Amino acid sequence: MKIAVISYYFPEYCIRQANVMSRDHDVVLVMPSDIAKEHLHLIDPAVFHESFERPRFRQPLRQCRTIRQILRNVRSFHPDVVHFQHGHLFFNLALLLLKRYPLVVTIHDPRQHAGDRDSRKTPQWVMDFGFKRADRVIVHGNELKPIVEKELGIRKDSIHVIPHVAIGDRKLPADIQDDGRTLLFFGRIWEYKGLEYLIRAEPKISNQFPNVRIVIGGRGEDFDRYRQMMCNPDRFEVHNGWITEDQRAAMFASSSVVVLPYIEATQSGVIPVAYNYAKPVVATNVGGLPEMVEHGKTGLLVPPKDHDALADAIIELLSDNEKRIEMGRAGKAKLDRECSAEVVTRQTIEVYRAAIQDRTVAINKAAPK
Repeated sequence: MKIAVISYYFPEYCIRQANVMSRDHDVVLVMPSDIAKEHLHLIDPAVFHESFERPRFRQPLRQCRTIRQILRNVRSFHPDVVHFQHGHLFFNLALLLLKRYPLVVTIHDPRQHAGDRDSRKTPQWVMDFGFKRADRVIVHGNELKPIVEKELGIRKDSIHVIPHVAIGDRKLPADIQDDGRTLLFFGRIWEYKGLEYLIRAEPKISNQFPNVRIVIGGRGEDFDRYRQMMCNPDRFEVHNGWITEDQRAAMFASSSVVVLPYIEATQSGVIPVAYNYAKPVVATNVGGLPEMVEHGKTGLLVPPKDHDALADAIIELLSDNEKRIEMGRAGKAKLDRECSAEVVTRQTIEVYRAAIQDRTVAINKAAPK
């Protein structure tokens, strides 16, 4: 099979699957050069890699040139199937120019999240337009399947639930260790991520663990409002900006508990990274997170917007080293069992086959008798 994978985002996610696909199939991976450069060392030589410039949204002429380049890359490859990751303001509209090929789209977020100004740069109708062009769609949680079916009118049997692939296993020096007192909040900082509830939980946590350290890594909205919420700023270590691959690895490796206090969610790319480093997770029971976190086994789930419950769960894990280590191991085992690149890619290939079959059936029906 010849597979063309196009993505404006998610470099490591795409590379890990493309590498496995290339063992049995021909794969071209088309990604922006600015996000791919840090991950080029991960790309298997068997994967054909095409890069493109990613202009700003306010540069429509350059966007058109980029789209033309992507279309040229794909058409010259003559794929049997095209896999597009999520969406893009301009390229979604260009999907009509690829209609000769069976199309699979992975929908990472069917609806835009509260406060996420990056996502809101692309109107929801443009995202929906791209989603509806797909012969088959992939989502990362059973909770998302009815949303996609209802909001987009996509047939249930065309929606496939496949876990988020495992990412984030960079090797580190042995001197980077969990000190038993470090909490990690990682990722984009927007309202829906619920960072304020971790900040509000800090005084209660500090009352039990005066030497607790809360590491915040990521970028998003103006961080000043979060700083103003901090009762004890010295408890926090803030890295507000782009996090490199090495920095991310160090943050996860040195953390004791990874905290996701989201007020809403679809799925999470943070949890697979936490599991890859054998770290327990405290998360809220929203969206697809309960599918990813087995309460009492790989972590603890708490209600959203409840900083007291969040603090109690964190205190429970910081108070019990053995439980914390056991949960981390269980998370790693779950990841290897359900989310390894081999497991996820095998399921994805079956979706490709279904999309190709759909198109074959449609062509046969349209053919004159």
